[in-house]
Amino acid sequence: MFSAYLFAGIAMLFWGIAPIFGKLGLGSTQPLIALTIRSFIISIILLITVTVSGQWENILRITSKDATYIAFEGICAALLGQLAYYYALKYGDVSQISPLVAAFPLIALLLSIMVLGEKITLCKVAASFLIAGGVVLLRY
Repeated sequence: MFSAYLFAGIAMLFWGIAPIFGKLGLGSTQPLIALTIRSFIISIILLITVTVSGQWENILRITSKDATYIAFEGICAALLGQLAYYYALKYGDVSQISPLVAAFPLIALLLSIMVLGEKITLCKVAASFLIAGGVVLLRY
């Protein structure tokens, strides 16, 4: 369990740094072009990494069901979500946009209960109110 929190902390760090680069890069760049450049660079890095680490065999063994779910996740997060996020960053303040976007756990929590059958706990409810309260406070 500790490693899950360690990786979550690392993700939080990089996701906290990323909007600064995004805002700087969107100065005279359209969001669609920025997302295309970002995705192209990431794809090259991933292809090199998978090749060097010898992971192609694992990619070829993935089930079509798992691949479909991963594809939908990518379309939602890396394409549609990221494109909307870039538009928001281009026209808004990072200090207001990032926390609002970072409230996505509220949506994930509701869907995890409805779709995955996860349990509602007092801690999850309290965390949801804290997230929503933080977003409201940042509007002022």
